[in-house]
Amino acid sequence: MEQSLFVARQRFTLLLMTGLVALLAVSLAFGQWPDYAQLMATLDQPLSRLRWIIGDISEVAFYKHELPALGMLLGACLAHWAHVQGYRWQGFSICYGSGLWLWLFASSLLGLLLSHVLWGWMLASGTWQPTFVAFVSLPAAMVLLFGGGWRVSLTGALLGALLVTPASLLLVNYLCYPLQLPVVIGNVSGMALASVVAFVLCQRVPALVRGGLRPRLAKPASGKPDYGLVWILRRVLADFSEAPFFGNELASLGLLLGVMLAYALSPSAPAYGSQLLVPLIAGQALASLLGVLLWLRQWRERGWYPTYIPIVSIVPASVLTLGGSWQVVVSSAALGALFAPPLAVAISQRLPDYMHGYIGNVVSMAVCTMSIVPILGLVIGGAG
Repeated sequence: MEQSLFVARQRFTLLLMTGLVALLAVSLAFGQWPDYAQLMATLDQPLSRLRWIIGDISEVAFYKHELPALGMLLGACLAHWAHVQGYRWQGFSICYGSGLWLWLFASSLLGLLLSHVLWGWMLASGTWQPTFVAFVSLPAAMVLLFGGGWRVSLTGALLGALLVTPASLLLVNYLCYPLQLPVVIGNVSGMALASVVAFVLCQRVPALVRGGLRPRLAKPASGKPDYGLVWILRRVLADFSEAPFFGNELASLGLLLGVMLAYALSPSAPAYGSQLLVPLIAGQALASLLGVLLWLRQWRERGWYPTYIPIVSIVPASVLTLGGSWQVVVSSAALGALFAPPLAVAISQRLPDYMHGYIGNVVSMAVCTMSIVPILGLVIGGAG
């Protein structure tokens, strides 16, 4: 039984990789990409809506494009296969070595698709909407906490679409837009509030997540890390795919190569057409590097530390709000690296055992973004 499950998972991974390569080839055949403004203006067309849905997969990094999304998934497929085989070049074991990547991805993707079925009509307003939030929040966290299997995966997907997405939609449309706050505050606050409700529900109705599978098919990668220069650079790269719970260099490399290709084909397509992709990536990399260096001792003692937080919150919110000047890039990276990780850990340590610690991470994103971006606006101004 275990062997047949192992073979089935390998075949599914190969099929998924083949499909993603085919999609990428078809996308490349289009040549010049429509820019973000064109995408927004044609969301009533099936192809544009499909591009938006695929782009949701890379939305958490503020890239919003199908090429980085497909690139990250290709890298994640390769990382999962390498992890199952036990190859040393797998990098940091995807999904923290849990062996649950397929279940995690299935739950996250189903949550994303259900969110579009239930809430996709909100895009008719002509304004950006956080349809991506279920892909990088509760469904994945539930699989990691309770295990794989269809019961947990379906429960996570349903609760993600029924709780997380509408919570973020409400906060973005009735808090962030009226008060002109960075929308990431509404995104992550919705994730946190809805996830607390969902985990309490699962605590009171354990049948929702009973019998989660925890496969033991994967082989360990390598021995104890030395935390030297090479490890630090690998960790910075892996942080780019940490938000969807991948945390792997190959997935991050696919993400970054995809967004660079998207930028080369049409500079006004990724990153919401801002043409700030270069300072955005520079700030994200600097934030992770500073965070890893500042909190290297915590990495050694704990084995993991949330140095990725500024990558998907403070830095992109600052750059997109205040511009891509070096002052904005450096200041947002430094302040995010200094304050966000320890705040996240302080919150996560106080959560009950039946809640996933990612809740502390997203609360830290909201608090730090709400604090740092206005301060930088006052000190530096809006010069880009």
